[in-house]
Amino acid sequence: MDPPSEVHLAVREAIHTISSSEDGSCVVSALESLKRYFCDAERGAALPGEREEFARLHFSAVLRCLINRLSPDWLEMLPAGQLEELWASFFLEGPPDQAFLVLMEAIEGTAGPSYCLMKLVRLLERFLQTGRLAALMEAQCRPQAQPGSPLLRETLLSKVACVPDHLSNRLQHENLDVFLPRGFFPLLAEELICALQTGVDALRGGVDCSVAFLSQVLGKVCVHGRQKDLLGVLVPRLAVLTQDDVLWQRVCWGLVERVPDRAMEAVLTGLVEAAGPEVLSRLLGNLVMKNKKAQFVMTRKLLFLQHRCSTPMLQSLLGYLAADSQRRPLLVQVLRELLDTWGSSSAVRHGPVPQQLHLSKAILVCLSLLREAELQDAREELLASMMAGVQSHLDSSLPPVRRSGMVVAEALSARLHPEGPPLKFQYEEDELTREMLALVAPQPMVNCPCVPSVPAETAAESPDDDRQAVNRPPEGNDSELDSDDEFVPYDMSGDTEMKSRKAPLYVRDCLEALLASGDLERWEAALQALEGLIYRNPAATREVSVELAQVLLHLEEKTCLEGFEGLRRRALVAVSVMDPARVAEYLTTQFYALNYSLRQRMDILDVLTLAAQELSRPGRRSTASLRGPTYLGGQGEPALPPFPIGSVAPVDWRAVVDERVHSKTRRFSKGPSRPHPVCSPNEFNNVAGCFFFPLIQRFDRPVVTFDLLGDDHLVLGRLTHTLGALMYLAVNTTVAVSMGKALLEFVWALRLHTDAYVRQGLLSAVASVLVSLPAEQLLMELAEELLETRAWLADVAEEDPNGDCRALAVRALLLTEKLRTRLLPHPPR
Repeated sequence: MDPPSEVHLAVREAIHTISSSEDGSCVVSALESLKRYFCDAERGAALPGEREEFARLHFSAVLRCLINRLSPDWLEMLPAGQLEELWASFFLEGPPDQAFLVLMEAIEGTAGPSYCLMKLVRLLERFLQTGRLAALMEAQCRPQAQPGSPLLRETLLSKVACVPDHLSNRLQHENLDVFLPRGFFPLLAEELICALQTGVDALRGGVDCSVAFLSQVLGKVCVHGRQKDLLGVLVPRLAVLTQDDVLWQRVCWGLVERVPDRAMEAVLTGLVEAAGPEVLSRLLGNLVMKNKKAQFVMTRKLLFLQHRCSTPMLQSLLGYLAADSQRRPLLVQVLRELLDTWGSSSAVRHGPVPQQLHLSKAILVCLSLLREAELQDAREELLASMMAGVQSHLDSSLPPVRRSGMVVAEALSARLHPEGPPLKFQYEEDELTREMLALVAPQPMVNCPCVPSVPAETAAESPDDDRQAVNRPPEGNDSELDSDDEFVPYDMSGDTEMKSRKAPLYVRDCLEALLASGDLERWEAALQALEGLIYRNPAATREVSVELAQVLLHLEEKTCLEGFEGLRRRALVAVSVMDPARVAEYLTTQFYALNYSLRQRMDILDVLTLAAQELSRPGRRSTASLRGPTYLGGQGEPALPPFPIGSVAPVDWRAVVDERVHSKTRRFSKGPSRPHPVCSPNEFNNVAGCFFFPLIQRFDRPVVTFDLLGDDHLVLGRLTHTLGALMYLAVNTTVAVSMGKALLEFVWALRLHTDAYVRQGLLSAVASVLVSLPAEQLLMELAEELLETRAWLADVAEEDPNGDCRALAVRALLLTEKLRTRLLPHPPR
């Protein structure tokens, strides 16, 4: 056995003195003798071999001895805090890794709150604020003569990355700001920059160094979810340092390349979120070409398996792929895969809406970054994917999906087939479509020199303005004198177009005018007057009701008549209200007939719903006879009064006087503000079955051009909502129980439908049944159906992927609970 070395003997003697002596001068002498092993500034510093032995074998034991000796009496053995400063210098000037680990170990093992715990916490605060954390990381970056322990390195890494967690668990409400995440991680970012700067300086001096430990710290922090706190400070500093320095760029490439695979996704996600495409290219280099994990994350996971990327993140990610010629083939491959997924009917039908919008935005960003030659090389494949995707998106029952499909199809066709006619769709612009259209537009140049603006005072002195001044006409010439700008124009906002033909006065005249194709002015006047004539002449309307409904159903717009769709639909509703049985029979038969478009079939459903609503409205008879012809404004809404076109509406002087008297009269008490509504029978009672049962009978019988259980699920969804509305309007009618039973059987047959819009309609229909039927009849007539439906509602509320379906199911379950509590007697208390 080798005899103990001089360093070992000196350390053992000093530790004994520190542990047992109560004489301050002896303790200081022992500490000074130990300090020479790690402090260069002291006189009589130890030899390098002795310093290395002390740091490797004895320094941790000395620190633990100092912590065990810590007490108020021991620190006050010397005045003015001399002993405390000397005690703290061992932690602040010695090897930083051992000092940090011993401090963390002592803080976690000290009972608190206590004097010793707060002293150690304040010492750790000084350790962090004096740059010792940067020194710790710098020491780990230097080449080691002997490889360190992997367990020690992993422990050090865990403690450095999780300081806020350890200190928060220990200090609870007495934690300091520097140990909170918002204080520690920005400080850690600054220390990382200092450690990287030391590494760069070493490389400039020809000394080797490694950034593996810094990469592990970066990965550990990002895996714990602190990317924003760390990278929010780190990325802007690195962006400045790498702007004109190739060595800094290479150090940053190595920093990200050495991140462990398990942390690569978290680091790359944070970098994409914090940096733009240009900065990202400087920080990552061609990492996606070298690292398979990074390539998977950047080209697959962030684009296809997740949809949390915001639009700026997509622009950063895809802009990074487009910034270098070696990475651009990956961008073309990404566009191909994006279009394949975007065009999949299964993905459109079953995927969540945010993911589909995410794919659409990614496609538009790719299109804005790719060149014409790159697109033309894959033109046929991209066009085939586009055609399949457009059909799938247009078949969707969700408006955001349809609109996004239209925008993407327009952009793709414009880039892939620029020589052909442009593909255009009609859709309402909202915030989403405006954002997507902005992605298609070319992005403005970044960091480009701008042309300085010329002040107004000096603009007239420029040569261009001098040349323009020659061509200006002299002041006071004939052209200015002949100007009529000073005249005030007439107000023509209330003018109407003069019509040479009067509006028809009979329903049959309107029918003939609509069938005639030559006189367009007469056709417009007939359509505008038709609704009022129908309500004023119910007997004449019943004579031609079916013929009139047939003409209106097939009526096409011949002129640019404002509000055409509203006029046609309200006329159809009026005919259905005046002769509900016959018109409803005709419309429900035509709903399942051949050679009708989906738009016409949905118009039939809308008309039946509006007509049922009008028939079930209380007091309808007292107001229906007062209706006149309707003249429409902007979107088919009533805009002009029912007076001859071109005439001025007469003013009723009695109404004006009554209004003035009413406004000037002061009343101290009032009776009822309005008369009670007149009671009248529900006119929908006699015809509810004519509206409902023909619609529900043939939904499972496909025809050549119409298959509700196949591709026409949009119409099926509208049908389910219409049946639910008819059930709700049939409240308290004699046929309501039969309608409810048939509707529950219909819902049970389609309960597993894959389209969310259809399932929403089914859930609304169930709610309509629960609201419309009396509770006693529900339990007497539909008890078995209610039990099955309630079990299905519970499954939907828990497992349906669509949030609206889950919400509707919960509301329907609440209705069933209300029925149960209303009927079952309360237990005696």
